[in-house]
Amino acid sequence: MNKRVSIEEFYESSHKFVPESVKSGIGHFNVFKLDEFAGPKPKAMPFNRRDYFKISLVKGKSRVHYADKIVNVQKQVIVFSNPQIPYNWEMIDEQLRGYFCVFTDAFFHQFGNLTQYPVFQPNGNPVFQLTDEQLETISSIFQRMFTEIDSDYAYKYDVLRNLVFELIHTALKLQPADLNMNLHSNASERISGLFMELLERQFPIESPMQRMQLRSASDFATQLSMHVNHLNRALKASMQKSTSNLITERVVQEAKILVRHTNWNISEIANTLGFEETAHFSNFFKKHANHSPASYRKLENI
Repeated sequence: MNKRVSIEEFYESSHKFVPESVKSGIGHFNVFKLDEFAGPKPKAMPFNRRDYFKISLVKGKSRVHYADKIVNVQKQVIVFSNPQIPYNWEMIDEQLRGYFCVFTDAFFHQFGNLTQYPVFQPNGNPVFQLTDEQLETISSIFQRMFTEIDSDYAYKYDVLRNLVFELIHTALKLQPADLNMNLHSNASERISGLFMELLERQFPIESPMQRMQLRSASDFATQLSMHVNHLNRALKASMQKSTSNLITERVVQEAKILVRHTNWNISEIANTLGFEETAHFSNFFKKHANHSPASYRKLENI
């Protein structure tokens, strides 16, 4: 996999300059028309992680690759991209239209935690196919972003943050609500948040020299200074999954990414993911991906 793309590199490649708000590190937001970036038959984007957030509204036939999944877009789609999950677009139509906004984590400092929302979580759903009516609703939010960012209003960036939240909530309302979400206790939610932060802190794996340190439910319980049964009950209550299941799902997702998008050998991948034996990793991978690592790599490269 190529190295993570920074927001500075995004501006240098697309605009040949880097805005001062990016250089200063105080937090950055911008919004663009996709037409200016996706002209007729552009080169395919590399499958990379970016170190910034991105929300894209795309009209036209295309294919979205993110993590270990592929989504075929027939008409129009909104996609939420986060720094932890690699992605790219594969154009089918010669011309894609729409909008996208980019922003850094620092832009929301003290204004909320974006990773609490399923659209920005590794096991969440970041891709939403849209009807024409939904397209109109979401397009209007982007248009308000353009109006606001070009204005002289002193608090325009507060408005822009609100518009980002409006995009998130509009998308989340497109899928059926999980009725159990409102039943979580505050304690369970707090513990789940701490667990997920510890889990995600280990990703992405970007070098064969990197290695997961927390691999078992007891590892996480020890780190959180609680009994493993207490941790498991909290995660079951708030996320409807056991500690081991959540760890396994995230390791499988990262394993698929590394097998598909790096040239590392299987033993290197096994080592980075905390497996002492390559054979144990191969058996684990085959159980959850229905292919051996080697055959999965060949299958995905066809």
